[in-house]
Amino acid sequence: MRNVTVLAGGVGGARFTRGLLAHLAVAAPDATVTVIVNTGDDMWLDGLRICPDLDTVMYTLGGGINEEQGWGRPDESRRASAEIAAYGRGWSWFTLGDLDLATHIVRTDLLRDGSTLSAATEFLCRRWQPGARLLPMSDQPVETYVCLAKNIDEHVAGDYIHFEEWWVRYRARVAITGFEQRGLAEAVAAPGVLEAIGEADLVVLPPSNPVVSVGTILAVPGVRAALRSTAARVVGVSPIIGGAAVRGMADACLHTIGVETSALAVGRHYGARSAGGLLDAWLIDETDAAALPALAAAGIRSAAVPLWMTDLSATTAMAAAVLAL
Repeated sequence: MRNVTVLAGGVGGARFTRGLLAHLAVAAPDATVTVIVNTGDDMWLDGLRICPDLDTVMYTLGGGINEEQGWGRPDESRRASAEIAAYGRGWSWFTLGDLDLATHIVRTDLLRDGSTLSAATEFLCRRWQPGARLLPMSDQPVETYVCLAKNIDEHVAGDYIHFEEWWVRYRARVAITGFEQRGLAEAVAAPGVLEAIGEADLVVLPPSNPVVSVGTILAVPGVRAALRSTAARVVGVSPIIGGAAVRGMADACLHTIGVETSALAVGRHYGARSAGGLLDAWLIDETDAAALPALAAAGIRSAAVPLWMTDLSATTAMAAAVLAL
């Protein structure tokens, strides 16, 4: 195993990749890991370009993440956000920590000086040394919006609001009719993305949100075709355990696109590569082992192991199971 490529969202993808790196450090120390990160959650806020998933992966792999919440920096303060709010600006439900603000300021400065998002990400990673190459899915801005199904606060049914407002402010508890990824039609895969898939020995779809994280990366022109044609094995890890999302509100996203919240349904959603889908194999939790025959019937090789990422040791064992599968 020489080259491994991971298509990651935020917390789940970041924590899985950390376990993967720990496993490879022992099992294949010469292996290289590339992480293609979702940027569909990106947005402008307080004049700064915010890239939630890129930062979560970078901080997690670089040892600078708030472990308890899974995002942001530890030992944060909110003095700057409080001052912004005092001017009547910003979002009261999305406050940025002072340490985190420094990352956004540097990124925005680089972008306004003409750097691409890829170059800005590479620059930021020089400090954090994540142990893997981090690539945004695209250098072109892509932002995800949701269409509201009913009136709420200052919004009316049919309004589009940014995905982060739905996710953070409303905790995905407000019904929506669909997702719109603005800028996706004009986006192209960032430099190195398609090569990382085509030249990999293994491609992993980690336990990230299959709709708005992995799904958004797959929607970038050329990425899905690259996955279908790569000589690498493509292995997915279920983000659903026992009929519930491991983290976040992925069930609300799945419901919106008409997919049941189950390891079997998400495996079928990705589909078998032998039948025009994406997966060669699918790792599910041991509590969902009853789905193994149905997955096999769908042409997806699968196995059931513990998937709770309770600590680094458990996550490292998950990564080992992916390689074994």
